[in-house]
Amino acid sequence: MPITLRDLARTLALPVLAGDVSRPVGWVHGTELADPTPFLEGGELLLTTGLPAVDDDYVRRLVGAGVVGLGFGTGLGHDSVPPALVAAAGDAGLGLVEVPREVPFIAISKAVSKALAADEYAALTRTSEAQRALTRAAVRTGVAGVVRRLGRWVDGGVVLLDAAGLPVDEHNPRQVPGLSAGLARLRTAGGLASAAFETGGRHVFLQVLGSRAGGVLAVGTRDPLDAAGLSVVNTAASLLTLALARNDAVDAAHRELRSGQLVLLLNGIPVEGLPERFRVFLADEPPVSGFWAEHDGRIVVLAQDFDGVASSEVDVRSVARGYREARQAWKAGVRTFEDLAGRLPVPEGFARALLRPLDAETRETVRIWLAHHGSWDPAAAELGIHRHTLRNRIRRAEQALGRSLGSPGLRAELWLALHREGQ
Repeated sequence: MPITLRDLARTLALPVLAGDVSRPVGWVHGTELADPTPFLEGGELLLTTGLPAVDDDYVRRLVGAGVVGLGFGTGLGHDSVPPALVAAAGDAGLGLVEVPREVPFIAISKAVSKALAADEYAALTRTSEAQRALTRAAVRTGVAGVVRRLGRWVDGGVVLLDAAGLPVDEHNPRQVPGLSAGLARLRTAGGLASAAFETGGRHVFLQVLGSRAGGVLAVGTRDPLDAAGLSVVNTAASLLTLALARNDAVDAAHRELRSGQLVLLLNGIPVEGLPERFRVFLADEPPVSGFWAEHDGRIVVLAQDFDGVASSEVDVRSVARGYREARQAWKAGVRTFEDLAGRLPVPEGFARALLRPLDAETRETVRIWLAHHGSWDPAAAELGIHRHTLRNRIRRAEQALGRSLGSPGLRAELWLALHREGQ
């Protein structure tokens, strides 16, 4: 659960002086501006030593901007928190804590950052576990297993409808109200893939299944689905699409399942049964055994060794990078991605001069970040760090280089130089 101002005060022994301290803290920001609200998004704990006039108007502005609390530093400009501020915060319901001089503001920022990282990691872990459980349910018990598993995970109702709008399977269907109206809205909206609405005190999300299945997955919950919930529902929809297509021949059904698993892998969702490290191969013919699937008209093989065009080594969380590398090697007419990198005409002196300001950790960070085309979340996941840490490292690289990594030219130069260095 997100850390609240009360939790933070208890952890750091900060006296609570007034207001509501039960709200979660989304971020910490220190400022001495008379009006910091133009620079806030809401959900922040604001830290100040009281240099600006912290009066009734100041408190009202903070409340209007959605600030969850104010930490007032004492022992510098003020020996204690002004009583007028305590009264104003109490009247406005703004959480107010005292921050003694012996508790540096950075300690508060670190505590909140650590809590946010732990919360995000827990959510990611829970989501990954749910996706793996859904995949196992699809393989073992088919449609019914996926519907039941999804219903338990969202703690709500799930209804699977066929192309005619008739129930195929369901779990707690009374918790999914307003289906008829929701389906009508989907059909008249011109090809929407999903829709969300609130009715009868429930939040209902509709996801259209693949064209072969032609049905709709409906999920009803007490609260709206967050990003993690939507990801799990999309996974269930993909698996149900595959399960409903099993009326085809056994070989065709297996092929669709492998394609679905590859889609999961390409989206960073692990699939069981693969080696710890392997390469992504593009081939003309599938292997006799092992994991393979058809994707974009090609045979994609995930194996440690195979007769095909290969990526560098990857794991289950970096299959998308391996697939891109294999495609690049295929287009260049080489056997491995390493061969492609080795053919890049980059002078050694150029690479050494460009990379000299960067230490080893920063070089590896930039390499992974560039391999993910500047996408923060997948790059941070591969490096095993929080995305805020990744952003700090990229900023450090920019400062060392004296140039912005937003420049396509610099990105290209760094990519070539990093591969030249690795030869």
